[in-house]
Amino acid sequence: MEATLGMEPIGTVSRSADAVTVQIAVTYRPGLRQLDRFSHVIVLWWASGHDAPQSRSIMTTQLPYAPGVEAGVFACRSEYRPNPIALTVCKILEVDEQEGRIVVGDIDAFDGTQILDLKPYFPVCDRVKNATIPHWLAGWPNWLPERGLGLEY
Repeated sequence: MEATLGMEPIGTVSRSADAVTVQIAVTYRPGLRQLDRFSHVIVLWWASGHDAPQSRSIMTTQLPYAPGVEAGVFACRSEYRPNPIALTVCKILEVDEQEGRIVVGDIDAFDGTQILDLKPYFPVCDRVKNATIPHWLAGWPNWLPERGLGLEY
């Protein structure tokens, strides 16, 4: 027997000239309690621009950051996925539980993107000591810059 999955967005991304904010709906704001004690948050979001049968059926893609390399969607961070769930580790700059606002350093999601979930970043769970990556990522930094990768969204 197959289970039915159901998801409800808990908020949205809001971009302005001054800040990038994860805005949480009123119902879910109590869930922000104590989040301000963490330096980073993992934001799971819906890549809605690719929520279509055509995008969901793509299983391999050319990597824009590695010319000439094609990879399966489970071996890259492509927006093409059977379920367009994306995640970003974000630096927390401010949390306002009452207003449901988390100001973050950056997120690689567009304004209005729906947020599915938040998880605090725990170094003991969310990083590994001897991780390896393929050669086409060798020139990338070892750590995310404080203000994100500086991509335009």
